[in-house]
Amino acid sequence: MTRMYVDAWDPGYGTSFEGGGGGDGPAAPSSAQVDTDVEVPAARWSPIDPPAGLRSPDVVLLVDGVRRNDAGLWTAEDDGQSYAGLAASYAAGVVRCDLRRGVAELAGARVGRGLFTASPTAGDVVAGSVRYEIHRVGGTGEASKLPAAVQGPLTALEIDVSAAARDSGSDGADLLVVDGPLRNRRQLPRTIGYVKTQQRQYLPAALTPVVTGLRAGQRTPVFQLGTVWGGWSWYLRLPGASGAPWAGVVRVECSPELSPEQAIELAELSGVTLPRFASAAYKDPRAPQNLVPIAGLERRLRGLLGDARVLHRALTLATARAR
Repeated sequence: MTRMYVDAWDPGYGTSFEGGGGGDGPAAPSSAQVDTDVEVPAARWSPIDPPAGLRSPDVVLLVDGVRRNDAGLWTAEDDGQSYAGLAASYAAGVVRCDLRRGVAELAGARVGRGLFTASPTAGDVVAGSVRYEIHRVGGTGEASKLPAAVQGPLTALEIDVSAAARDSGSDGADLLVVDGPLRNRRQLPRTIGYVKTQQRQYLPAALTPVVTGLRAGQRTPVFQLGTVWGGWSWYLRLPGASGAPWAGVVRVECSPELSPEQAIELAELSGVTLPRFASAAYKDPRAPQNLVPIAGLERRLRGLLGDARVLHRALTLATARAR
């Protein structure tokens, strides 16, 4: 049986040992190919107002997920090798906003827990009443890269709860808003990805003034990203932002499998829908980008994860007994 040891380092700060590395800073230029002539030629780009008379859907579904590193672990293999491990909890949920009735409710939520490691012999860990299901990670299993491995199971959970929410009742005209890039959720119908933190500058410098010149509720023309995931995208400014050039600006995207006309239709719909959910600074330090239903959903999901201190202690006891 593989022996495991819980790292005393608080997993919220990463791990007590991490390899070197680097990364791009905020707003770093992207190397992706971009087609800016999708909706209008780049030479004629200007802010676009929502079409007059366009209404948001009666029902808007907002999906989000949260994750937490419960404990870092190390294995002691029979051959003398040692592998890093990460015990993580994650949850996904959907808020159903009925705008016609003015009602928002939790449409579904699920919790998952996993042990992520490259150890070839490690199995599930049962910590008290909680089971951490083994997720074998490829490569060397470097400790600093383990948190990224949680995204796959979390995304799968988000897809499950999104489908279940629609199966329980949909008029075929609702809009699903995914908090974050779509990535492999792009097969979901009538869905947009909502990116509230801008890590890359996708547009050429000549078009940046169109983004920074947006007023609340305005968007840029749709453009196409040639990234590994691809897709149609546009920028939108939410109300309530400060006067800073990029304040309140979010990037919205939809599936590359849609036609340009379908993408433009979703872009117009986003302009009359997302501003309705913008948060205020006195409610949320991430205002206005952290949408009000998403903020409430995050709080609910974190509560479902359980007490981190209790789980850390349970993992420590469980691994100690197994040695």
